[in-house]
Formats: sequence, C-alpha cells, structure tokens
Amino acid sequence: MSSLLTMIGRCTRLTRRDVDALIMSLMLPIMMMVLFVYLFGGAIQTGGDYVTYVAPGVLLLCTVWGAAQTGVGVANDMSTGIVDRFRSMDVGGAAMLGGHVMASIIKNVTSTFVVIGVALLIGFRPKADALQWLAAAGVLVAFILAMSWLAAVVGLLTKSTDAAASFAFVMMFLPYVSSAFVPIRTLPGWLQGVAEHQPSTAIIESVRGFLLDRPVGDHAWIGLAWSGGILLVSVVLAGVFFQRRAD
Repeated sequence: MSSLLTMIGRCTRLTRRDVDALIMSLMLPIMMMVLFVYLFGGAIQTGGDYVTYVAPGVLLLCTVWGAAQTGVGVANDMSTGIVDRFRSMDVGGAAMLGGHVMASIIKNVTSTFVVIGVALLIGFRPKADALQWLAAAGVLVAFILAMSWLAAVVGLLTKSTDAAASFAFVMMFLPYVSSAFVPIRTLPGWLQGVAEHQPSTAIIESVRGFLLDRPVGDHAWIGLAWSGGILLVSVVLAGVFFQRRAD
C-alpha cells in the first residue's frame, strides 16, 4: 500500500509539472462544451435545450480522453528505464501502474468539475438530488477506472509515447458513435445497432437519467457490467504484459 501511495503521489506531481497537458485537460472540456452548444446546438433537435442533452456526452468524451492519456505516462516509464530502479526498490508493477491509473482518476475528476461548471454557466440545469449525483459519479468513475487500465495496457504494448498518445485520439471517437451528441434514432439504420450496444451509450444514458431525474432503466447495470468487464480483462493483460516488458 505504501508503494502505491508513493506512486500516486509521483504521478500526480508529474501531471502538475506537465503544464501543456494539464492546460489541455482543463481547456478541452470548455472548448468541447462551447463548440457543441453554440455551433451545433441550433441545428440539432433533441426535444429540449441542447445543453441539457449534450452535457453528459461531453462529460464522457473528456473523461475518455483523460483516461487514455494514462497510456502515455506508462509508455514513458517503460521506455526510460525507470522501471528497473523501481524494481530495485521493491516497487512492483501493480503499484507503478496503479499510480498512473489513480492519478488519471484525480485529473479526470477535476476536469469533470470544470465541465459541470461550464455547463451550468451556459444553461444546464440538473434536477438530481444528492443520491442521484453520487450514482452518476459512481458510474463515471467506474468507467474512468476501466478505461485508464485499458490505456495502461496500450502503454505497455506501444514502444513510444507518440504511439500511446495516438490511442487517445482513437478512444475519443467512441462517444461519437453513441447517444452523446444526437439521438440514436437519427443515425443511419446500420449504425444504430452499434450505437445502442456499445459501452458509451449505457454510461451516457445512465448519467443523463440520474442528473435529469429521468428513468435510467437497465442502462446503469449495463454500463457497470461493461466497466467491470473491461477492467477485469485490462488488469489481467496489464500484469502479463508488464512482466514481459520488465523481464
């Protein structure tokens, strides 16, 4: 546990020192929210204020991007030789990777507050009570945790930070093929099935339902099942690939 806490502190400090990445992680939510609401909102009909519809989607988009950045930190550690120093100090792979993941969660929680703050300023009016806020946060954090571990696996597989960074851009496309920005019924027929049965839609509909005090149905359980499955597979693969890279 002490090794994990040390690694969390280290990764958090590295995040603060990377000013460019820190600014981007905080500015991206603002730019995305303003872009979709003011440039596209007038042309998209969702049956209500577009900011109310799109805010949960922007939340997920920014958390996915932030979680994917975990792979960059892992790839950097694996390519600089610092892993050998950690192992000489009896710091295992679980602690090192866990430090990156937890630092990612901390950064993503911060960006989530930024998104919510900007959304409130431009007209988002959630109707959730305290319990619903906690439920929405729980679903989001579970997904961030799963995607951060998946990004860590990518960081172990790639040979450079540039290759790991490209994964972040690939991951950002996942929320677009969902109910994040437009109702699924407006998508082409062949794409509707994909959008309905991928994890982003379940997470977004859960958060949207909790924050707007609407029926959530099975979306929350489906979203948590996706997160749990991705997390389990990613943790196992991370352990296998770390041993291969470190040996």
